[in-house]
Amino acid sequence: MFEGLSNKLSSIIDRLVGKGALTENDVNMAMREIRIALLEADVALPVVKEFIETVKAKAIGQDVVKSISAGQMVVKIVHDHLVEVLGQKNSELNLNAAPPQVIMLVGLQGAGKTTLTAKLALRLKNKRHKKVLMASLDVKRPAAQLQLATLGEQANIATLPIVQGQNPVEITKRALQTARLEGFDVILLDTAGRLHIDDELMDEVKDVHHAGTPIETLLVVDALTGQDAVNVAKAFNEKLPLTGVVLTRVDGDARGGAALSMRSITGCPIKFLSTGEKLDQLDDFHPERVASRILDMGDVVSLVEKASEIIDQEEAEKMAKKLEKGKFDLDDLANQLKQFSKMGGIQNLLNLLPGMGQLKKDMPKGVDEKVVPRQLAIISSMTLKERKDYKVLNASRKKRIAAGSGTTVQDVNKLLKRFEEASKMMKHLSKVGKRGLFSGGLFSK
Repeated sequence: MFEGLSNKLSSIIDRLVGKGALTENDVNMAMREIRIALLEADVALPVVKEFIETVKAKAIGQDVVKSISAGQMVVKIVHDHLVEVLGQKNSELNLNAAPPQVIMLVGLQGAGKTTLTAKLALRLKNKRHKKVLMASLDVKRPAAQLQLATLGEQANIATLPIVQGQNPVEITKRALQTARLEGFDVILLDTAGRLHIDDELMDEVKDVHHAGTPIETLLVVDALTGQDAVNVAKAFNEKLPLTGVVLTRVDGDARGGAALSMRSITGCPIKFLSTGEKLDQLDDFHPERVASRILDMGDVVSLVEKASEIIDQEEAEKMAKKLEKGKFDLDDLANQLKQFSKMGGIQNLLNLLPGMGQLKKDMPKGVDEKVVPRQLAIISSMTLKERKDYKVLNASRKKRIAAGSGTTVQDVNKLLKRFEEASKMMKHLSKVGKRGLFSGGLFSK
C-alpha cells in the first residue's frame, strides 16, 4: 500500500533535501508536484486542498526558508501533517462496557466483512483473551452464514447456530441472549451488504444497530475501490454513528488514497488494516508509522513487533547455542526461512526498512517472492543425513532433490552456495554479534 505515492513523494522530497537552502519558488513547485501525486493516489480533493494549504503555509515560513537544513524541515512538516491527516495516534477497540460487548461490522458486499469478522475474533481471542461469539446477519447472500461458520471452525471461534427464516434483527437478539446465557465477552455482528448504497440496506443496518446497541460500529472498506471508498464512507457516516474504519485488501492497493481520505471525511479513526486472506493478517493502524512508510522512512517499530510475535524464543536460544559452537545446518536454515515467511515475506519486510523505496526501484528484476518457498521445497526434499551434512550431495542426489522439489539442479546449487556463505557468516557471529541471516544474500536471485 502507498507504493506509488511513496515513490513520488520520496522523489520530490529528495530534490528538496538536495538543494539545502530553499526559495519560496522551490516550495511552490514542490507543493504543485505533491498535489498531483496526492490526486493520482485517489485522495479526495477537499483533503488534498487542505493538505497543500497547511503544508505550504508552514513551509514558506521564514524559519524554514532561511534554515540551513530547509529540505529536512519540509520533510518534517509533510510528515507531521500526514500524521495529523491519518489520525494522530493509534485507536484501539473500545471494550469498556459490561459484557457482552457488541461490535457491528457494516459495509458494501464484497468489502471483506465476513473474513474480517473472523480475523477480528481471532485477534480478540489471542491478544485480549476474550470469549467471542460471531453471528452472521446476512440472510440474502447464499452460503454467507455457512462461510462464517467455516471460518469459525478454522479459528476455533464460536458462531451463532443458523436458524432458517430469521431476519437480521431476530438474529441479533438471539445472539445477545446466547452471549448472556453462555458467558461470552464479545459479540461480532457480520451484517449484510449490497453492491451499492440503497434505502433497504440503510434501514436494515439501522434496525440492527438499534437492536444490538453496539459499543463499536466499524465500517469495512475495500481499499481497492479508491475514491468510491470515500463516497461509501460518507454515506454510512451520515446514517450511522460510526466509531471506526477498517481497510481491507490494502496489500493490493499501491495508491493509498482511501486511507488518507477516511479520517477527514468521516471524522472516525482507521483502526485496522487487513492485508490478506489468512486470519492472522490484520494489523493495527498507527498513523505515525504509516506516515513514515509513505515518506520511505521505514517502520522499524512494526518490524520489531512482528519479529517478537513470530520468533520462537526457545528456538532462538537453541540457535544461539549452536552458533556459539560454530554449528549451522540446513535444518537450521529451513527454520529461519519459515520464520522469515511468517513475517510477511521479502516485499513486506523491505517496506518496513528505511530508505528501501529507492533500492526496490533499482532492483533490475524486482523482488522474487517465490525464493523462500522454493528454497524450503529443496530442503524438504533432502534426507536427514543430507540436511545435516550437505557435503554428501553428489550429482545424482542433487538430481533427485531437484525432481522432488519441482526445481532444477541449478536451483539446488544456488541454495547450497548461499548456505555456504551463510555458514561462514554464522561462524563469525560469536565474534561480531548476531546480525541474522538477511545480510547473507539468501533471498537474492
